[in-house]
Amino acid sequence: MKKAIYPGSFDPPTFGHLDIIERSSRMVDELNVAVLKNNAKNPLFSVGERVSIIKEMTAHLPNVTVSSFDGLTADYARSIGATIVVRGLRAVTDFEYELQIAQTNHVVNDQVDTIFLTTSLLYSYLSSTIVKEVASYGGDISKFVPEPVIDRVYAKYQKDDMRTDADNQTINR
Repeated sequence: MKKAIYPGSFDPPTFGHLDIIERSSRMVDELNVAVLKNNAKNPLFSVGERVSIIKEMTAHLPNVTVSSFDGLTADYARSIGATIVVRGLRAVTDFEYELQIAQTNHVVNDQVDTIFLTTSLLYSYLSSTIVKEVASYGGDISKFVPEPVIDRVYAKYQKDDMRTDADNQTINR
Protein backbone atom coordinates (compact mmCIF):
# COMPACT_ATOMS: atom_id res chain seq x y z
CA MET A 1 0.00 0.00 0.00
CA LYS A 2 1.38 3.40 -1.00
CA LYS A 3 0.78 5.96 1.72
CA ALA A 4 1.76 9.60 1.25
CA ILE A 5 1.74 12.72 3.34
CA TYR A 6 1.14 16.23 1.96
CA PRO A 7 2.36 18.55 4.72
CA GLY A 8 1.86 22.29 4.87
CA SER A 9 0.47 25.21 6.78
CA PHE A 10 -2.55 25.65 4.43
CA ASP A 11 -3.38 29.06 5.88
CA PRO A 12 -5.75 29.28 4.08
CA PRO A 13 -6.00 26.31 1.71
CA THR A 14 -6.19 27.44 -1.93
CA PHE A 15 -7.18 26.02 -5.30
CA GLY A 16 -3.46 25.33 -5.79
CA HIS A 17 -3.44 23.13 -2.68
CA LEU A 18 -6.60 21.36 -3.82
CA ASP A 19 -5.03 20.76 -7.25
CA ILE A 20 -2.04 19.02 -5.64
CA ILE A 21 -4.30 17.05 -3.27
CA GLU A 22 -6.54 15.77 -6.05
CA ARG A 23 -3.69 14.82 -8.37
CA SER A 24 -1.53 13.15 -5.74
CA SER A 25 -4.52 11.24 -4.32
CA ARG A 26 -4.77 9.46 -7.67
CA MET A 27 -1.16 8.27 -7.34
CA VAL A 28 -1.35 6.64 -3.93
CA ASP A 29 -3.64 4.37 -1.96
CA GLU A 30 -3.89 6.84 0.93
CA LEU A 31 -3.00 10.51 1.14
CA ASN A 32 -2.76 12.25 4.50
CA VAL A 33 -3.00 16.03 4.29
CA ALA A 34 -1.04 17.06 7.36
CA VAL A 35 -1.52 20.55 8.74
CA LEU A 36 1.62 21.78 10.43
CA LYS A 37 1.37 23.43 13.85
CA ASN A 38 3.99 26.14 13.47
CA ASN A 39 4.31 28.27 16.57
CA ALA A 40 6.75 30.60 14.80
CA LYS A 41 4.00 31.88 12.50
CA ASN A 42 0.94 33.94 13.34
CA PRO A 43 -1.71 32.06 11.36
CA LEU A 44 -5.03 33.44 10.19
CA PHE A 45 -6.78 30.16 11.06
CA SER A 46 -6.22 27.84 14.00
CA VAL A 47 -4.94 24.35 13.25
CA GLY A 48 -8.38 22.94 14.05
CA GLU A 49 -10.05 25.35 11.64
CA ARG A 50 -7.61 24.46 8.84
CA VAL A 51 -8.14 20.73 9.40
CA SER A 52 -11.92 21.24 9.30
CA ILE A 53 -11.78 23.32 6.11
CA ILE A 54 -9.56 20.80 4.32
CA LYS A 55 -11.81 17.91 5.38
CA GLU A 56 -14.75 19.78 3.84
CA MET A 57 -12.77 20.56 0.66
CA THR A 58 -11.67 16.94 0.21
CA ALA A 59 -14.87 15.14 1.19
CA HIS A 60 -15.18 13.91 -2.42
CA LEU A 61 -11.83 12.09 -2.18
CA PRO A 62 -12.32 8.78 -0.33
CA ASN A 63 -8.61 8.02 0.10
CA VAL A 64 -7.72 11.40 1.65
CA THR A 65 -7.44 11.91 5.40
CA VAL A 66 -6.60 15.13 7.20
CA SER A 67 -4.62 15.49 10.41
CA SER A 68 -2.34 17.92 12.19
CA PHE A 69 1.16 17.54 13.55
CA ASP A 70 4.07 19.39 15.02
CA GLY A 71 7.73 18.54 14.77
CA LEU A 72 9.56 17.09 11.82
CA THR A 73 7.67 15.96 8.73
CA ALA A 74 9.94 12.92 8.38
CA ASP A 75 9.14 11.82 11.92
CA TYR A 76 5.41 12.34 11.42
CA ALA A 77 5.55 10.37 8.15
CA ARG A 78 7.20 7.49 10.01
CA SER A 79 4.58 7.61 12.77
CA ILE A 80 1.70 7.19 10.31
CA GLY A 81 3.48 4.75 8.00
CA ALA A 82 3.87 7.12 5.05
CA THR A 83 6.82 6.58 2.72
CA ILE A 84 6.11 9.41 0.31
CA VAL A 85 6.08 13.16 0.94
CA VAL A 86 4.20 15.21 -1.65
CA ARG A 87 5.27 18.78 -2.32
CA GLY A 88 3.91 21.26 -4.83
CA LEU A 89 6.13 23.51 -6.92
CA ARG A 90 4.96 26.79 -8.38
CA ALA A 91 8.25 28.16 -9.70
CA VAL A 92 11.96 27.47 -9.90
CA THR A 93 12.44 29.46 -6.69
CA ASP A 94 10.33 26.88 -4.82
CA PHE A 95 12.55 24.06 -6.04
CA GLU A 96 15.74 25.13 -4.25
CA TYR A 97 14.03 25.33 -0.88
CA GLU A 98 11.97 22.17 -1.41
CA LEU A 99 15.01 20.20 -2.56
CA GLN A 100 16.85 21.01 0.68
CA ILE A 101 13.81 19.98 2.74
CA ALA A 102 13.40 16.75 0.74
CA GLN A 103 17.03 15.82 1.23
CA THR A 104 16.86 16.60 4.94
CA ASN A 105 13.69 14.53 5.32
CA HIS A 106 15.41 11.57 3.65
CA VAL A 107 18.40 11.85 5.99
CA VAL A 108 16.10 11.97 9.04
CA ASN A 109 13.96 9.10 7.71
CA ASP A 110 15.56 7.04 4.96
CA GLN A 111 12.23 5.29 4.32
CA VAL A 112 10.66 8.50 2.99
CA ASP A 113 11.05 9.93 -0.50
CA THR A 114 9.63 13.18 -1.83
CA ILE A 115 7.71 13.61 -5.06
CA PHE A 116 7.30 17.07 -6.54
CA LEU A 117 4.23 18.03 -8.50
CA THR A 118 4.17 21.22 -10.48
CA THR A 119 1.01 23.08 -9.86
CA SER A 120 -1.44 23.77 -12.64
CA LEU A 121 -0.58 26.86 -14.67
CA LEU A 122 -3.90 28.28 -13.50
CA TYR A 123 -2.50 28.49 -9.96
CA SER A 124 1.24 28.98 -10.50
CA TYR A 125 1.10 32.53 -9.10
CA LEU A 126 -1.13 31.66 -6.16
CA SER A 127 -0.14 31.50 -2.51
CA SER A 128 -1.93 31.70 0.81
CA THR A 129 -0.14 35.00 1.38
CA ILE A 130 -1.69 36.47 -1.77
CA VAL A 131 -5.14 35.29 -0.69
CA LYS A 132 -4.74 36.95 2.71
CA GLU A 133 -3.48 40.18 1.13
CA VAL A 134 -6.40 40.45 -1.29
CA ALA A 135 -8.95 39.50 1.38
CA SER A 136 -7.55 42.00 3.88
CA TYR A 137 -8.57 44.77 1.48
CA GLY A 138 -11.96 43.22 0.76
CA GLY A 139 -10.99 42.01 -2.71
CA ASP A 140 -12.64 39.11 -4.50
CA ILE A 141 -10.92 35.84 -3.55
CA SER A 142 -13.40 33.48 -5.24
CA LYS A 143 -10.87 32.64 -7.98
CA PHE A 144 -8.23 31.73 -5.38
CA VAL A 145 -9.96 29.51 -2.82
CA PRO A 146 -12.72 26.88 -2.80
CA GLU A 147 -16.22 27.82 -1.71
CA PRO A 148 -15.89 26.53 1.88
CA VAL A 149 -12.99 28.93 2.44
CA ILE A 150 -14.33 32.23 1.11
CA ASP A 151 -16.67 33.33 3.90
CA ARG A 152 -14.28 32.06 6.57
CA VAL A 153 -11.42 34.17 5.24
CA TYR A 154 -13.57 37.30 5.00
CA ALA A 155 -14.88 36.70 8.52
CA LYS A 156 -11.30 36.76 9.82
CA TYR A 157 -10.89 40.22 8.32
CA GLN A 158 -14.46 41.18 9.17
CA LYS A 159 -15.10 42.06 5.54
CA ASP A 160 -18.28 41.56 3.60
CA ASP A 161 -18.12 38.61 1.26
CA MET A 162 -17.39 40.41 -2.01
CA ARG A 163 -18.04 38.35 -5.11
CA THR A 164 -18.81 39.11 -8.72
CA ASP A 165 -21.73 37.70 -10.63
CA ALA A 166 -21.77 36.65 -14.30
CA ASP A 167 -22.35 40.29 -15.38
CA ASN A 168 -19.22 41.27 -13.43
CA GLN A 169 -21.24 43.38 -11.03
CA THR A 170 -20.16 43.31 -7.40
CA ILE A 171 -22.62 41.67 -5.04
CA ASN A 172 -22.50 41.39 -1.27
CA ARG A 173 -23.49 38.24 0.56
